[in-house]
Amino acid sequence: MAVISLLIIVLFGGIYLFLDISSFIKKPFRPGSQEQTLTIVPGQSLKAIAEHLENHSIISNKLYFSIYTKIKKAGKKLQAGEYVLSGSKSPEEILDILVSGRVKLYRVTLPEGVTIKEIAGLIEKEGFCDPKKFTALCQNPDLIKKLEIQAGSLEGYLFPDTYFFSRQNTCEDIIIAMAGRFKSIFTEARQKRTKELGFSIHEILTLASIIEKETGAGVERPLISSVFHNRLKKNMRLESDPTVIYGIEDFDGNIKKTHLQTRTEYNTYQIMGLPPGPIASPGALAIEAALFPDQTPYFFFVSKKDGTHYFSTTYAEHRRAVIKYQLKR
Repeated sequence: MAVISLLIIVLFGGIYLFLDISSFIKKPFRPGSQEQTLTIVPGQSLKAIAEHLENHSIISNKLYFSIYTKIKKAGKKLQAGEYVLSGSKSPEEILDILVSGRVKLYRVTLPEGVTIKEIAGLIEKEGFCDPKKFTALCQNPDLIKKLEIQAGSLEGYLFPDTYFFSRQNTCEDIIIAMAGRFKSIFTEARQKRTKELGFSIHEILTLASIIEKETGAGVERPLISSVFHNRLKKNMRLESDPTVIYGIEDFDGNIKKTHLQTRTEYNTYQIMGLPPGPIASPGALAIEAALFPDQTPYFFFVSKKDGTHYFSTTYAEHRRAVIKYQLKR
């Protein structure tokens, strides 16, 4: 009788435990509670994770969570990372989040026209990567080869867009994502158009970066592109201030006559044709403008100091525009 009684107790105890765990996994511990950021470190045990969740009032019972996790055979599937959790989620939902690795993501937005140096600063600001390491990787021949990019640097190839990264993402992961976005933007149709124009992808990207840096009003991109295309066809120097600035180390924001007269590989007042590579990361519209310039007779443009430009066909007309808009005579 004692044995039977013991079996009955064990049976009912097992049933009670099963029902209690079943209720536990479906029911949020603290509905309406605020979200918290919790970190699971690589190699952390299931026991430690369960204790961490209980200590932060995410779950009510670390033992039940451990038992449920083992029943689901998920003990070795929990992924390290930062997670946004709260007691308003059921243990079943929490386990699913931890197994699927839905970690906390941080937004990084690259505006059009940023350089590698500026991107490195944005990445550092978000706490991801040392800027020196980032810039060094962007010039690493092995990584550039891995990305199948025909260039000596990734300047221009890190596409301006909004990205989301987790703390587990490395510098290399971030660069690969940005360069991968560029490759998806530069479609087969755009590659075909590049060949039709007689340019390489690198040359079009270089031209697009100059267009991007010269543009104040977006609608002018195809017009500015037409000026540079016209100049290239006539074997005229591009004479673009942003290219000069890019070639100046520690530029202080004030371009001088001596800068224009100093020969560097990026000074398009001194060199013929395009500089050796992009001077920034152009957006899709600048790339499109480089590929499809407006058909115009223009060879010159000057800033009207309101974000737009005055476009001229002849140098004489251009000089009059300079006097009017720059010298205010």
